[in-house]
Amino acid sequence: MPQVRQIESTAFRLPLKSALRWGAHSSLTHAEHSLLKVTLTDGTVGVSEALSRPTIYGETPQSIAGAVQHLTPSLEGLDIEDEEGIARAFKTLTFNHTAKGGLDMALWDARFRSRGQNLFDHFAGPKRQIKVSYILGISSLTDMLEEARAVYEQGVRTLKVKVGRDYTKDLELVGILRGEWADLELYADSNETLNVKSAPQVLEAMREAGLLWVEEPLPVHQLRARANLRKLEILPLIADDSCFTLAALERELDFDTFDILNIKTARTGFSESLKMLELAKSAGKSVMIGSQAGSLLSTRLSALFASLEGVDKASELSFFLKLEGDIAAPNPVLTDGFLKLEDLRGVELDLGALERFRMA
Repeated sequence: MPQVRQIESTAFRLPLKSALRWGAHSSLTHAEHSLLKVTLTDGTVGVSEALSRPTIYGETPQSIAGAVQHLTPSLEGLDIEDEEGIARAFKTLTFNHTAKGGLDMALWDARFRSRGQNLFDHFAGPKRQIKVSYILGISSLTDMLEEARAVYEQGVRTLKVKVGRDYTKDLELVGILRGEWADLELYADSNETLNVKSAPQVLEAMREAGLLWVEEPLPVHQLRARANLRKLEILPLIADDSCFTLAALERELDFDTFDILNIKTARTGFSESLKMLELAKSAGKSVMIGSQAGSLLSTRLSALFASLEGVDKASELSFFLKLEGDIAAPNPVLTDGFLKLEDLRGVELDLGALERFRMA
């Protein structure tokens, strides 16, 4: 069997059509990520993307390059089928979630290609069409409505609305969106901006406004408060920041803090994400697949995972609509809120675009 011969990391910077703002103060104007390339001894190449989000994971293109440099000696020479050996190598580095998540998926890609197989044929689940959502960041009411109209025309039918800086304005926007499109599904992402005292009242207002679910309303460290909030059953709660890892998910299930798990393959790869999916299913939880502002390469891999049995909520697979440029092509077409998995089969890395967006 072929072995891991070389691992390379190339940082790139993709412009956004408009800034993405969330939480109390976070903002993103460009997607600064890294292409990870794994080459095997038989010449097979697997690629993926590692996403830097310094305000969430502390990861930057520089830290990703450092993580890859640290892991490379432990991975080089390993049989690509030696999943246990690869897992042991990953344990030599704590945290660096997105560096390891991206590298894990590049190794999966290389493994299947070395077998002469395609991920679309041998990893994808039973769903051929996947319900998608779009992340609507915090901005002026006018700009948010304009962005919502644009993506609705492009086929989006589910919006994840970032909230938390002004809940009066947030609920006003939700009311306008519901009034304009009867078929639009809406849920909120609070990014830990509520407090224990006000959370029940705000969630009740969200429910009355027509929101379906709310993601991480309380700070993650307030574990008992989050468990108590879920017991009130005001709105189904989505776990994201509280479930960065498999171990964190086990903790959250022990305390029963959520109803829907947001798995982000960008931070847990395929290997750990598969274990998280099985745990969530066995606990009777719903599952969605989240975005970390990735390129079409990330969308392609996330969509493959979203096609698996047990992923039953709309997944964040439309960030390519927010990008001004990309390192992969072509863009898929959304129809009535759904993405056809087959449309992503032809998505390929564009080496010319990678060079154009490459960071010095």
